[in-house]
Parts: sequence; structure tokens; C-alpha cells
Amino acid sequence: MSEPQHDLAGRLALITGGAHRIGASIARILHAAGMDLMIHYRSSRTAAESLQQGLESQRPDSVRLMQADLLQNTALPELIEACQAWRGRLDLLVNNASTFYATPVTTVTEAQWDDLMGTNLKAPFFLARAAAPLLKASGGAIINLLDIHADRPKKGYPVYSMAKAGNAMLVKSLARELGPEVRVNGVAPGAILWPEEGLSAAARETILSRTTLERTGTPEDIARTVLFLARDADYISGQIIAVDGGRSVQH
Repeated sequence: MSEPQHDLAGRLALITGGAHRIGASIARILHAAGMDLMIHYRSSRTAAESLQQGLESQRPDSVRLMQADLLQNTALPELIEACQAWRGRLDLLVNNASTFYATPVTTVTEAQWDDLMGTNLKAPFFLARAAAPLLKASGGAIINLLDIHADRPKKGYPVYSMAKAGNAMLVKSLARELGPEVRVNGVAPGAILWPEEGLSAAARETILSRTTLERTGTPEDIARTVLFLARDADYISGQIIAVDGGRSVQH
């Protein structure tokens, strides 16, 4: 007989970059499971407010918003302090915020390096450090959003790929550093959402042909994996789950 699922009602999750795309799907899934949410956004205020309104129509006073530039290190403890002030606890940190764009070796700038490394690696580390005391007190968890290109670099995106590879090691390192009280895991999406700048039909077909399922996934596939790791995976830590339609096993 399987163990009963944990009740997430009354627990608090902080989601970075939670206003749209995969972050918003994670917010909806966790909220439906009973969690209250602190949703961080940088510039997507309208989307964040719309998401908050929709979720609070289902459960009043269950969502707070926090604007911050994660590249400003002083803003990171303020996110944690906001959680402490609102609910007096933090049970889950979802490091979802990310920047993604091409950086050919011949043209990449130092500013692009700082941006990609900052949002994909530096900010998740220092935010996790700031969150650690509250997460230890609650026996909580950290879940980082990675990318299958942390393992297989994406051509034309070397800095992004390196940053995500660093994030993969961050998951494993923090699992050792913050255990036994805090579990730390990662989710690595494959072909879930096409880049906002768009891809040609031929490029999309090539990507899908490299998956065993030969189709795209959905943001909800990622969100359900986050929920599993947060709620049902008490003995999983230091692991990265690829949600990629089988891309990882293709040659």
C-alpha cells in the first residue's frame, strides 16, 4: 500500500519568474495543491497581477507578488524577508527565472556573460543561501529549473549552456550542503515551449525528430514534475529529472 500524499495546504512556495510561461504553470499547479505563493517577477507586472487575480478568485489571500531584479544581490534576501513577514515560513523555493539567448563565441560580450551567469547560476545560489534558514526550519525543498543543454551544449549558446551546467552542479552541491533538513532537486525541460523569438517549421521538425515521443511537451508536464518533487519525493535529493520526451536517450 502506497504512502499517503503530503498535504501542502498552508505551506508557502516562492517561485522566481513566476508570472508567465512555465513559471505560471508551476504557480497554478502548486496553488491547486493547496500552497500559498510568493510570485516573483522582474518586468511582467501585468501578467503577474492577472495570475494573482485568477488564483485569488479561487482562494483569497493566497498569493503575493514581489518585484525584483535578481541580478541585484541585495534584492535576494528581501524576497525571503517578504515570505517571513507574510507567512512566517517558507516550504519551497522554485528557482525558475532565467535568461536565454544566443551568444556566439566571436561576438559574446561581458555584459551578456554577466546576465546569463547571473540569472541562471549566481542568483539561484544566493537566493538558496538566503532561504536556507527558513527551509531548514520547515523541512522544505529547493527545485531548480535547468535545461537538457546543461548536459549537451546547444550550438550558438555556449554561455547559457555553461550557466545551466553550473546550475546542475548547484543542485548536487546544495543537496549535500543543506541536507538532511532540505531536499534539493532539479527539473530539466526539453522541447516544451518554443523560444519567444520563434523557430522555423523545419527547425521545429528537426528538434521533435530527436525525441522518442516525437512531440512537444507542455508547461504542465514541467509543473507536475515540480509538484511531484515537492510533495511526493521525500527520499529524492540531489537529482535532476529530464522532462524531454526521450531526447536524452536519442543519438
